[in-house]
Amino acid sequence: MNPALTFFAGLLLLVLFGWYFATDSGLRKHLLALFLAAMLVAFSIATIWPPEKKIALGLDIKGGTSFLIKLQQLDKDKPITPGLLDQAVEVIRKRVDYFGGGEPIISPVGQDRILVQIPGLDTAKIQEARGQLSRVAKLEFRLVYPDNGERLGAIDKGTDVVPPEYKIENYKHAADENENATTERLLVKKKADLGGDRVSESHAFYGNEGWTVQLKFDGEGAKKFGQITEQYKGHRFAIVLDGIIQSAPVIRDAIYGGDAVITGHFGEKEARGLASVLENPLQTPVSIEEERSVSPTLGADSIRASILAGLVGLAITLVCVALYYRIPGLIACLALLVNIVLLIGALTMFHFVLTLPGIAGIILTIGLAVDASVLVYERLREELALGKSLRVAIEAAYGKAFSSIFDANVTTLITAVILFWRATGPIKGFAISLTLGILASLFTALIVGRNIFEALVDNSRLKKVSMLHLISAQNIDFLGKGFLACMCSLALIIAGATSFYVRGEKNFGVDFRGGDLITLSSPQAIDVGQVRTALAPINLADASIQESNQAGKNYITVRTPLHTSDQVEKQIMTVMPQAQFKVEGAERVGALVGGELARSSLIALGLGILGILIFVTLRFELSFAVGAIVALLHDVLITVGVFSLLHRELTLTMVGAVLTIAGYSINDTIVVYDRIREGLASGRKGSIEQIMNESINQTLSRTILTCTVTLIPILCLFFFGGAVLRDFSLAIIIGVVVGTYSSIFIASPIVLWWTRARGGGKTTLQREIISKQTKPATAS
Repeated sequence: MNPALTFFAGLLLLVLFGWYFATDSGLRKHLLALFLAAMLVAFSIATIWPPEKKIALGLDIKGGTSFLIKLQQLDKDKPITPGLLDQAVEVIRKRVDYFGGGEPIISPVGQDRILVQIPGLDTAKIQEARGQLSRVAKLEFRLVYPDNGERLGAIDKGTDVVPPEYKIENYKHAADENENATTERLLVKKKADLGGDRVSESHAFYGNEGWTVQLKFDGEGAKKFGQITEQYKGHRFAIVLDGIIQSAPVIRDAIYGGDAVITGHFGEKEARGLASVLENPLQTPVSIEEERSVSPTLGADSIRASILAGLVGLAITLVCVALYYRIPGLIACLALLVNIVLLIGALTMFHFVLTLPGIAGIILTIGLAVDASVLVYERLREELALGKSLRVAIEAAYGKAFSSIFDANVTTLITAVILFWRATGPIKGFAISLTLGILASLFTALIVGRNIFEALVDNSRLKKVSMLHLISAQNIDFLGKGFLACMCSLALIIAGATSFYVRGEKNFGVDFRGGDLITLSSPQAIDVGQVRTALAPINLADASIQESNQAGKNYITVRTPLHTSDQVEKQIMTVMPQAQFKVEGAERVGALVGGELARSSLIALGLGILGILIFVTLRFELSFAVGAIVALLHDVLITVGVFSLLHRELTLTMVGAVLTIAGYSINDTIVVYDRIREGLASGRKGSIEQIMNESINQTLSRTILTCTVTLIPILCLFFFGGAVLRDFSLAIIIGVVVGTYSSIFIASPIVLWWTRARGGGKTTLQREIISKQTKPATAS
């Protein structure tokens, strides 16, 4: 879409949003909401269409370009060490981010090579990637002989010689206004006075001299740079990149700020690329040994099965919601479809690459969107039971449900934003889809769904609503069973932890601990589905299998656990003799999850938990925050523990599943907490335990319905999505069930026990809850 058109459309939407919130309820408000929704849907469809060209798919879904990079050994006495290989992997990972890599595969192969697979590159991007990946980016700052060129002149006349620590280099100046480029000879030091390893940040910007690259040194580098510029004021300093002088400015004054700039004849692309490689320099030269196009890592067979399963699951979800809530259910289904269109449109507009963890984020947002409707409609049922008119009941239902929807979504949003800020790889992909999904869910639930509902009532098109009520009000003593539930959970956690400890490395799949990579060629076209079927008897049907074509030959690469390549070769050769496979190579590959990626992800998760703790404390009270964090950790630990007990492996796709579980857990817990907070703040009679039990029972129907609706598409994925996605869907199924259980039996009892442990009672907790009832304005 044209950038100018996009800008004006965005400006119009902003004006409409302001007008909508400034307008009182009535026909104008409904029309504005309808126009806003129609504009956003139209804008999203225009952004998406045609989907096969506009929606960027990741390596696991669509495939991409594969580069095999070899580290070059310059000195026979200095072999390529594991440390150098690991450094090169992390540097290349950061350089690939420059392309918006959409969760690439980057893995060590053998002792001196790296496999890099990047999705969605066109011909121009492939050429640029080739340069970015192989560039060493050795940056050096070298002093020019401090005599304003007099000695160089004497050398040229033959009256002097080149000092042993200096050498003569050519410096090519940028072209002037007449496009005349000049070359200057400089006498510069052979050894660098300051190296590029001291650069901590690098950015490209457009300045008075065109595109410029700005550098920022670390503490030691800044100190040394300041000392050099102090000592050699008035003399020149050559900035050398990969042996070529980029600029040789005169030092005007001492520079102690730790900043430097490189000017030269750069275009925008070159300047940005240079900034990227300078921030991530390689310690050893590399060369690209092989380049080829590769098929999706999930395999076309698995993708077809998962798409069919997902669509069936979504259809069943819509039908169930419509049958249970009838007319309001149809409104919820319409809002959900609008939500999905807006979400995919936003992802496409921001050039997000859709991968499996991203799809996990979308699944979670669909669950959150349905949950918002369920919260409102269960409140509507209660208000109608009190004898209120339909219009008044709708107003009250949305007003009372708003705090639950707001707190649950904002808590999840805080986590998503922190994950996006600090994490990399698949976790960042999950965070983007979840963030955009939450915003879309809030819009469709609180604006689209509400205004359609109110408009139907105001126009007398809807005078009465009836809804199924399969889960009647209960009076279960949940808190009384809290201790028993905690003991059962503790036993399961201990059993899972014991299994995890005993199994050790066997808990982790190829993505985490490396494995074997076998490459087979065939003169015929290869059916990946048949290969997967052939591997099923040796329990490797879920292996990563990619096909490619090069110089008329068809190839498949199979990534499996360590020491299984011989078994894979024998099995495929035996079952598929007609394919005439030939082994092209078999070697060990390193983990896809490197140390830097693991560290950044753990830091992001830790900060996310801290964000939850702070927000829930501010909105509720510290005991609620502690309960929410314990419940979240409980759900993740039990899911991982059950996987270990079932002898399943943790893979990179499991990262998306675990994050989905964490998001669902915190959302479910906050909804229950909101009802408890409402009960305590209302001044209801009874002990704190009685009030909390009543509140949990009031949310029981919503809890069961949300759990069921969320599980429907995941169960379809588990049964019909194929072997590759079975573990992924199983993890989410376990997590959703455990998350539903923990929000009632773990999080709530902890609030009660924490309050009692501090010596507080009902009055103390009520006072603290009421003091924080600065309720956000309800959206209407």
